[in-house]
Amino acid sequence: MPCLGLMAALRPELAAVLDRMPDERRQTVGGREYWLGHWHGHELVVVLSGIGKVAAATTATALIERFGVDRIIFTGAAGGLADGVRVGDVVVAHELLQHDMDASPLFPRYEVPLTGLSRFPTDAALARELIDAARKALADPAGELLDENAALEFSLQTPLVHEGLIVSGDRFVSTRVESAALCRALPDALAVEMEGAAVAQVCHDYGVPFAALRTISDRADDAAHVDFTRFIEKVASRYSAAILEAYFSPLS
Repeated sequence: MPCLGLMAALRPELAAVLDRMPDERRQTVGGREYWLGHWHGHELVVVLSGIGKVAAATTATALIERFGVDRIIFTGAAGGLADGVRVGDVVVAHELLQHDMDASPLFPRYEVPLTGLSRFPTDAALARELIDAARKALADPAGELLDENAALEFSLQTPLVHEGLIVSGDRFVSTRVESAALCRALPDALAVEMEGAAVAQVCHDYGVPFAALRTISDRADDAAHVDFTRFIEKVASRYSAAILEAYFSPLS
């Protein structure tokens, strides 16, 4: 039976998903807790990778080697970089890049040595399914997805769904200076986070379809740390669950 691996860095990012898995059972492998279960009859393995590229890569490898997943989706929050990518919007990756990879002069900046790649593409079909699910789920979020105060608290507008480049690195980008530097170096980058490009590299190595879905929690600037955990609990986790609900519903 096909099995989807679903990853996020932190438990609050997947809390609403785990609430929808009535038969979940837990296994611990390599210090990670993996929840095995079903959603609308579809087999899932859900796991919290922890923060950073190494943690994400080892977790993705275990999903493939130990649990035999046939595709992986990474979800959670990210910082917005590009103009027009607002707090509360959703970004689905077409490709991912490690913005802190630099083995020059042996290899070009950003290129992962011995791969010939700096940008790792996501699976086009899987990404398109997530884009369609996101647009369906977020068309009218008022009332059903968020509690009545969340939109006001975070000044949310109707969420937009963006698609393109997400960049990853082992540092939390939280100043205007850092985000501006990333935008200059990688002007097509939509969002920044700390795990996705590492998972994309693992999935490329194994030939496993991969997609990444991120809710924008901040603008990766000097206010990036404000109410981050509360935003994850009140907005990002609920958006992830709603989008995945829409993703599974055509298959049910």
